[in-house]
Amino acid sequence: MTSRTVAFGTGVYNGGATTVTGTTMVAGTAATEFGRVTEVVGFLLIGTLGFVGVLGSGGSTDGGVTRTRECLLIDPKEHPMLLAEPSSNTQQQRERAAELMFEKYMVPALFLAKNAVLTSFASGRATSLVVDSGGGSTTVAPVHDGYVLQKAVLSSPIGGDFLADCLTKSLESKGITIKPRYAFKRKEIRAGEFQTVDVDFPNTTESYKLYSQRVIASDIKECVCRAPDTPYDESAYSNIPMTPYELPDGQTIEIGADRFKTPDVLFNPSLVQTIPGMECFAETAASVRGLPQMVIESINKCDVDIRRELFSSILLAGGTASMQQLKERLEKDLLEESPQAARVKVLASGNATERRFSVWIGGSILASLGSFQQMWFSKSESSVCSTLTFARVAEAV
Repeated sequence: MTSRTVAFGTGVYNGGATTVTGTTMVAGTAATEFGRVTEVVGFLLIGTLGFVGVLGSGGSTDGGVTRTRECLLIDPKEHPMLLAEPSSNTQQQRERAAELMFEKYMVPALFLAKNAVLTSFASGRATSLVVDSGGGSTTVAPVHDGYVLQKAVLSSPIGGDFLADCLTKSLESKGITIKPRYAFKRKEIRAGEFQTVDVDFPNTTESYKLYSQRVIASDIKECVCRAPDTPYDESAYSNIPMTPYELPDGQTIEIGADRFKTPDVLFNPSLVQTIPGMECFAETAASVRGLPQMVIESINKCDVDIRRELFSSILLAGGTASMQQLKERLEKDLLEESPQAARVKVLASGNATERRFSVWIGGSILASLGSFQQMWFSKSESSVCSTLTFARVAEAV
């Protein structure tokens, strides 16, 4: 039987809903677009266990596996499972995940891997400092010889979604309203000329409206925003040239200083206080460190013998890490704030898609190693002594 990798979760490698390359089949957020998959031959499932803290109840994992089973028409009992999880997950959360996989889904074998470890493997490194900036948060995690140094893992609530909300509020303060895609339709009245007609959906929830606006704001952020070369200053950027962006409803807006101010929130969270409508986050932002400070603090929490190696192997990963000039700005700030003896080097794949899905790539590399086949924890082991096995799985990586 041909060995293949079946992947599910919040993202996909290669940027589409599904990709089949060689012996790897991947399904992403739009897993339902798979339709009916008539043939899936596999030995591995790789997924993401939700956000930090979600695993206490196991709800995120449970839903993810159920959805995968329904969309890909596969039986978890027939496929050993590799699960990718947040670097800050506790042993208790990992034990809960292992128990769920073995007891409810009856997987024949299981392995849990930290996101940071898989990202490090994707770059071909066993030791690195992984800066993973995704939609919901930003995490800095040192990896040494394939293991996450848990004591030095730091997290910030500022991620891509938060930046998108900042941009939305800033635009609204200037009289620009982002209209959700479901709230209108475009009708061609003559060749090349369209008219926008409002569509009323009275039962649409406020949360879905906000989600739809965030999707558009995220696209604006990815298209026109870039990290400023120096810390954002209102007076310095007041006369910056405007950049046009066409909204889905056909309206063209002009974006000026906001395209630099929004990304700089990653480096200076206190900027949130100056964005109209975001005042409620001012107190939270005051206690959050900027990205360079998080990197330096994380490295300083590690053993002094590996600090130089970590400074020279800082890996950028996650969707937000694909923002223009983010790598250059982070490297510049670290050179200014790090010890003189440190040789700072920030590494990032030139392909934005690879940065976004580095965890998937690392999981594929790990699973393809011949030595990895000896690392599975089997169902038979859990049957002998379930409590000890769950704990053993949780301590594996």
